[in-house]
Amino acid sequence: MKVLIIGGVAAGTKVAAKLKRENRSYEVTILTKSRDISYAGCGLPYYVGNVIPERNQLIVNTPEKFSNLTGVSVETEIEVTKVNTEEKTVEALDLRTQETKKYNYDKLVIATGADAIKPPIDGVNLKNVFVMRTPDDAETLRNAVETGEIKRAVVVGGGYIGLEIAENLASKGIRITVIDMASQILPGFDEEFARYVENHLADQGIVTFTDTKLEAILGEEKVEKIQTSKRAFKTDAVILSVGIRANTGFLKDSGIEMMPNRTIKVNEFLETNIKDIYAVGDCATVINKLTKEPAWSPMGSTANIAGRVAAKNIAGAKIPYSGVMGTAVVKLPELNAARTGLTEADAKKAGFNPVSVTAVVDDKAHYYPGASNFIVKMIADRETKKLLGLQVLGKGAVDKMVDIAVTAMTLGATLHDIENMDLAYAPPFSTAIHPFSHTVNILLNKISGHFETLTPVEYASGKAKDYKLIDSAIEPSIDGAFYVDLTKVNGEVPGLAKDEKLLLVCTKGKRAYLLQNRLKHYGYTNTLVLEGGTTFNEIEI
Repeated sequence: MKVLIIGGVAAGTKVAAKLKRENRSYEVTILTKSRDISYAGCGLPYYVGNVIPERNQLIVNTPEKFSNLTGVSVETEIEVTKVNTEEKTVEALDLRTQETKKYNYDKLVIATGADAIKPPIDGVNLKNVFVMRTPDDAETLRNAVETGEIKRAVVVGGGYIGLEIAENLASKGIRITVIDMASQILPGFDEEFARYVENHLADQGIVTFTDTKLEAILGEEKVEKIQTSKRAFKTDAVILSVGIRANTGFLKDSGIEMMPNRTIKVNEFLETNIKDIYAVGDCATVINKLTKEPAWSPMGSTANIAGRVAAKNIAGAKIPYSGVMGTAVVKLPELNAARTGLTEADAKKAGFNPVSVTAVVDDKAHYYPGASNFIVKMIADRETKKLLGLQVLGKGAVDKMVDIAVTAMTLGATLHDIENMDLAYAPPFSTAIHPFSHTVNILLNKISGHFETLTPVEYASGKAKDYKLIDSAIEPSIDGAFYVDLTKVNGEVPGLAKDEKLLLVCTKGKRAYLLQNRLKHYGYTNTLVLEGGTTFNEIEI
């Protein structure tokens, strides 16, 4: 069988290597437009920041090494220009010789990925305007940084790659501004979590401007400033991270069905609507595992997993690709952020009845050196108690928290299924009741009514305006608030009426919960705890 693969980064090389392991006799050929194959696109920001010192560390395999290792034929600098589905051929241009070539296939895999979007604005081709998609892009930016001519830079786009670039440039002493035309950075997080990260970045010297559209890049020969919908910014460099667009233009008139965003539509077996043609990676849309709706997941992880499944199906299996959950993790200055599943808003749109809790929990034994907190938002369906999503911020292993959630949601677990899991514990790694399990317990307490709360979103919207604020921290911490020492409450509290509306606030939320429990016992009927306490909320008296 002759299998032709268009594209040779993550998905294409994964399909090819797996096919040859499935059946060594297959004739597998990769055609790729670039000189490099199998490079670590997700590592590019860290090469810019010199965390990864050498460019060759980004190249997982050279064409020659990959061919020798797998038996796959690799042809580089070959741009496919047309797919003839009826005769099972593709037409291509050899970029070195400008010669037109034709290749035939029995099975075709389209893994052409996506390119960085360059907005059609003035100045986009000035010197010191960069994108971040290939090793060449990263090397160009790193070389410019190392000349010392870049003192200030604007990153356009507050997604994961944009923020990773911002962090790495800031680590080199460059003053960074991030702008984004969306209402928040970090797509996929609920708004209150994105706002927290924005404030944290500002504390680290990285200023973000949302609802801000890039209108022009100004300068004579190189970048001098940018004009936005709000104001102008002086800058020495602009890094465009405004999104990517699937490389599917060559499929026009092929008959292959496309999605509105120009990605290729595939079924659960990663087949297109044309027999013997598959699509994987950034150029294809898959499904969301929880909602079963179409989902675009331009991630290296998705590309590799889907590529492996596609290869097994080409080899004769019938394995469905179950879909994605939008799982992501990002390293920021002094903070990590991770998420998976549905946001609260997306859960509502999908027809669930979501309930959430925002909790601040220890990330390891509090007495162990380096111990810190996780700020966690856990979302479940109120009726079925199925876990729907998780968002985590913290200095520690936020990925571990999210990976537990992914496992639970993949298996369709309810909160009761996962509340008493035997997770790993030792002081350097976790707490005796794991922070994930701790959060599950808090959410179950909220659903049962034992823990009555006000969420950060509700607090920010003014729902606490009729409540008397009670400072329940270990020591008084909120100027102007009525202070109650939990350890001294053994009956009625002087100055507090039992039917009075009381908002209990402490540093994290735990001590306020303990106070609520005690006050309920003594007849107080109108207490709410502010989720996340002063760690997550900006308190107003």
